Amino acid sequence: MKQFKPVRACNGYEIEGCFSREEIVAFALKLVGRKFRRGVNLTSSDVVKNYLKLKLATYEHEVFCAVFLDAQHKLVRYEEMFQGTIDGCAVYPREVVKRALSHNAAAVIFAHNHPSGYPEPSQADKAITNRLQAALASVDIRVLDHCVIGGDEVVSFAERGLL
Repeated sequence: MKQFKPVRACNGYEIEGCFSREEIVAFALKLVGRKFRRGVNLTSSDVVKNYLKLKLATYEHEVFCAVFLDAQHKLVRYEEMFQGTIDGCAVYPREVVKRALSHNAAAVIFAHNHPSGYPEPSQADKAITNRLQAALASVDIRVLDHCVIGGDEVVSFAERGLL
């Protein structure tokens, strides 16, 4: 991969050269990684949705991730927990609870992509969210949201009143 040599200009970055989509996404993820480090307060749903969209939108198979947060909703860790096929992904609540406890998380935001580009939550998405919410509630960990990413769109369970 070519090295980006960004120059800070006009509160942004100026980059010379010809780069592939993959190289631009890799550079954007690097910048986002700098912004979303442990301890960053995730209070804006738009910031979280844009972050998750950037992380998950390019996969050609389903990926289920968790954003673990502390009691003040500061980022503890982002983890891609499960990978599936083009139209499904097995998610195991026991494993999610284990990871949440290992990070000493007080809250979690879930997300997964729909490679089809259609972000509407399926019945299976709603069912696993309910199972995860119940499992985590038993150990006092709150589920703040579950975002489904389809192309450039994000559907938030919290915004839809599904949590």
